[in-house]
Amino acid sequence: MDKNNTLKKLIDTISATDIKSIQKSFANHIACSLSKDTYSATKLDIYKSIAYTVRDRLVERWIATQQSYYDNDVKRVYYLSLEFLMGRALGNNLINLDFLDECHKALHELGYELEEICETEWDAGLGNGGLGRLAACFLDSMATLELPAYGYGIRYEYGIFFQGILNGYQVELPDNWLRYGNPWEFERPEHLYPVKFYGRVGEYTDEKGILRSEWIDTQTIMAMAYDTPIPGYRNNTVNNLRLWSARASREFDLESFNEGNYFKAAEEKQRSETISKILYPVDKIHTGKKLRLKQQYFFVSATLQDIIRRYKKTHTSFDLFPDKVAIQLNDTHPAIAIPELMHILIDKEGISWEKAWDITVNTFAYTNHTILPEALEKWSIHLIGELLPRHLQIIYEINHRFLESVKSKYPDDADRLCRMSLIEEGNEKQVRMSHLAIVGSHSTNGVAALHTQILKTTVFRDFLELYPDRFNNKTNGITQRRWLKKCNPALSKLISDTIGDGWLKNLEDLKKLIPFAGNKAFCETWRHIKKGNKIRLAEYIKQTTNIVVNTDSLFCCHIKRIHEYKRQLMNIMHVIFLYNSLKNNSIENFVPRTILFGGKAAPGYFIAKLIIKLINSVADVVNNDPDIGDKLKVVFLPNYQVSMAERIIPAADLSEQISTSGMEASGTGNMKFALNGSLTIGTLDGANIEIMNEVGYDNIFIFGLTEKEVDHIKRVGYNPYEYYRNNTALKTAIDMIANGYFSSSDISLFTPITNSLLKSDQYMVLADFASYVNCHVLVSKLYRDQDEWTKKSIINVARIGKFSSDRTIHEYARDIWNVKSVPIRLNGK
Repeated sequence: MDKNNTLKKLIDTISATDIKSIQKSFANHIACSLSKDTYSATKLDIYKSIAYTVRDRLVERWIATQQSYYDNDVKRVYYLSLEFLMGRALGNNLINLDFLDECHKALHELGYELEEICETEWDAGLGNGGLGRLAACFLDSMATLELPAYGYGIRYEYGIFFQGILNGYQVELPDNWLRYGNPWEFERPEHLYPVKFYGRVGEYTDEKGILRSEWIDTQTIMAMAYDTPIPGYRNNTVNNLRLWSARASREFDLESFNEGNYFKAAEEKQRSETISKILYPVDKIHTGKKLRLKQQYFFVSATLQDIIRRYKKTHTSFDLFPDKVAIQLNDTHPAIAIPELMHILIDKEGISWEKAWDITVNTFAYTNHTILPEALEKWSIHLIGELLPRHLQIIYEINHRFLESVKSKYPDDADRLCRMSLIEEGNEKQVRMSHLAIVGSHSTNGVAALHTQILKTTVFRDFLELYPDRFNNKTNGITQRRWLKKCNPALSKLISDTIGDGWLKNLEDLKKLIPFAGNKAFCETWRHIKKGNKIRLAEYIKQTTNIVVNTDSLFCCHIKRIHEYKRQLMNIMHVIFLYNSLKNNSIENFVPRTILFGGKAAPGYFIAKLIIKLINSVADVVNNDPDIGDKLKVVFLPNYQVSMAERIIPAADLSEQISTSGMEASGTGNMKFALNGSLTIGTLDGANIEIMNEVGYDNIFIFGLTEKEVDHIKRVGYNPYEYYRNNTALKTAIDMIANGYFSSSDISLFTPITNSLLKSDQYMVLADFASYVNCHVLVSKLYRDQDEWTKKSIINVARIGKFSSDRTIHEYARDIWNVKSVPIRLNGK
């Protein structure tokens, strides 16, 4: 009997996507997978059953995809990221597999509604902000473009945290997203790798008389793989996201248990598995720093072992490794992979330093996501030496050889050597991980044109002069399948009915909408869809916060990670200005506004958490003032995540992208809002500049200082107090905050915020405030003319095609990875 053919026939029977086959599979899973019937099945059971039904239809493609990669010995891309903010999988998988309608009808006939079932799914807690969401969009695009690619990260048991709001303050709770299981993942206990820490480095002479190093007397933690299938859109490609979960090398100490020491019996298991418990442990204490570095090395070590295992299936030497393996480092978090690969090649495979280094540099590529000094990772020499003593030796050797090459080109420039060194001198020596990533990679890219230019001219100028061919730009993008088709079905349908659905694979097709911006009936339908989205969001706001908002008001949305440079503070100060204007009747024909905030602050970021409190305190005053009514509402939606963004973005009228110029690397929220017809108010920062260039200056609201102006003012001396003293509205807003208008029970509560603004104002809030207020006046003027507003909304959607992650990934594949599409055939198709 041919086992393979028999198995394929069985798989074929569970791959059908007609309504009857879906219903049969769904019923089978309720009974056989969950041991329930229609009377005892809960909402969660119904969700799991349809998830298993959809997963079944991924399996054949998944197996065929992986086998095709082996059969053709293709070059593969490995995308290493500490975050993958995936969002809910059910709806996205149905769209990509192209049987959303069939599934909806199949369930409807059985008395269930797909939309309600989708709401049961818990967001995967694998990321925090733009970094993780970008990684998720990239996985979708890599599969859609049929690229042989894998994602690698950590399977966090509790994610970052579940954000509650108590008395206006952020409260961090465990995000137990795995409490009820994850039907999309496959446990792979056969892929279990040892990851070592601590120990010491010994030396020995091998059989050829060569002195070798050996990392010995180590502690070991095991990394176990969990796989999640990632389908492409309307093709047979299903790629793999592999996440690592920490396991103890010794699960249970029976001797301690028998002696009555029950806690000690399980102590090693608890200590080991802490590594994959949460994303971004607080690193203000030494143990937090140590855990972060452990996390980074843990997933990097397991990943490289897995990559090399796969490579060795078809290759006996490492000569072709860079021709078959491309590893992309998503920021500096995985940069420890560079000395790890050197350790493997030199110490385990016996390859010479020179050859190992050539392999390493030609394998790795590095994406930089920030220019903020505090975000450019550095690890203390002491900590690396304690946890990874062999890697510290390798880093020192990399640095020595690198500085020798710099010295040979710039022989009399000691300052340059100091600036470029991988080791930062000071009271505590530190390894500059961004420098390590640049030196150990053949490509370094920024994620927006301005960001890349800043990297080249300031942050990494010395490296550009040394490696001019290594630097390039890859402007970020988003997947239109999730961020329009899935999250805004009504608008998606209108677009497809009008110009066809080619935009789902080629977003530039949206340009075909331009002639319809002047079509009265089309514009009316466009407005009707927006209003419906706003009504649905208003219902969610009422349900979540008990705040009733005016659906005819201008929905201004500021949803992103809470950070001073993103300037949620400037937005809430503008709210105070609007509040005062309404109280004083100083604005004629006031345009009602709903100001919507969402985002999490890092647990250790005091000022960001205080800004959340300020937003909620202002909201309490504004929302409960009878003089204001429904003219102005302020809402902070707790626990912002992907599924919430999918509610907010389709309903937004105005997208707040107001970071200090030169601070935001790219941003992708700006792209998502524009794709859904929001107009943008923003600074000339990140991808805002490129969005402006695409949609046109007349179709976006730009304000504030440019990056060069910010730099100039800081160099000549910035005095924020002058702006405070000379702007009555600004002074009034700050004084109200400082004097306890929004914190009557604790007048000094917000003193850290007002002191920061008046004494340093690092992010130029006061300098840009007047321009921001004036720009909002233009917003109000345009919003009163709904015909013109709708026209500009349509133009924004029509001209946003550049910002598909498909375009971004195509550029990575062509310019950095040198990988080709591999179409997957099923049964000869």
